[in-house]
Amino acid sequence: MTLFLDSSSKQAAHKATEELRAWRQSRRGLSVALIYGPVSAEDRLYHSKCPVEQRSVTALGEALEEIGARWDVLDPTQPDFISELVSYDVALSNLHGPYGEDGRLQGLLDYLRVPYCGSGVAASAVAADKILCKRVMLTLGVPTPGWRVWSGGPVNWASQAVMVKPPFGGSSVGMSLVRDAADLPRALAEAAGESGEEVLVEDYVIGTPVTVGMLELPGGSVIVFPPLTTEATDAEFYDADTKLDVDSKGAVTVRAAELEPVALNRIARDARTLWDGIGLRGSARIDFIVTEDGDAYVLEVNSTPGMSRDSNFAVGAAMVGLTHTDVVLAMLHEALARPPYDVPLPTPVFSSTTATREAAVSL
Repeated sequence: MTLFLDSSSKQAAHKATEELRAWRQSRRGLSVALIYGPVSAEDRLYHSKCPVEQRSVTALGEALEEIGARWDVLDPTQPDFISELVSYDVALSNLHGPYGEDGRLQGLLDYLRVPYCGSGVAASAVAADKILCKRVMLTLGVPTPGWRVWSGGPVNWASQAVMVKPPFGGSSVGMSLVRDAADLPRALAEAAGESGEEVLVEDYVIGTPVTVGMLELPGGSVIVFPPLTTEATDAEFYDADTKLDVDSKGAVTVRAAELEPVALNRIARDARTLWDGIGLRGSARIDFIVTEDGDAYVLEVNSTPGMSRDSNFAVGAAMVGLTHTDVVLAMLHEALARPPYDVPLPTPVFSSTTATREAAVSL
């Protein structure tokens, strides 16, 4: 059973911080593979539009410098990615969406026996698949807005505003708020994409968007950050353009959520249930919508939270006395504190055959 600490547990957070900083001194020179590249649609969007200084990979690199680690950015789209990956002590992924966040990268790292930060294969797969995650929420008894799955065919309109979401990916890429039946077919087609994937159609619940970060500390306890509310001042919802903030307009305000104790307790309860129920580890962020009546509904689970300096996760950590570098230290510590791999897998041997096969497939 996980020991959860709430945001008032500042003494425990301070003790963990001291332990992390002492551990840091013993691990100077640690080699870290910082995995980042334009793999998913979400990552390609960030790679092309987000200013370099606002990217998570920039902030993570600065934290690794402060820690004293030896690190390099490894791009999964490059042919030597895997052969380079096995030479590092630990991997820290900054990939989001399909491949990086859905269990496939985690499975590769498990096979290569490279320790990595964050959740494992199963938890990553569940959290990344919005439809599967909804089904798990129902099994766990966690409240979530009403929803249905569209997989092609006639479009039924229930005379209620809906959020149309692709099943994979984050940062609201491909997501639409639909208030009129005439706009629904276009939104469904955009969310389905060229591959024609199933689409999540979720009842639009009016309320305050709230997000809660969770971080695993030395000893296995998990601190639950204070709930934050995010308000988009120039958009109907927290969409992709607003999250990217390409023009640095500051169109989003992030502050501590002013909620009644009943709502706060519900959010903390559901966050804890999802952490244990899905099997999350390392770090996670869970997004809610809270109505005027104090009802809280879970929207999504993020197993790889954004880690820019101004991200919701970093802001929540600062509210319990943890710096951005402290958070990265905790993530590295959790990865390296796990039991070592003991399955009898062969040591991979790399040659030119992979490049030859890829060339043959592209012909």
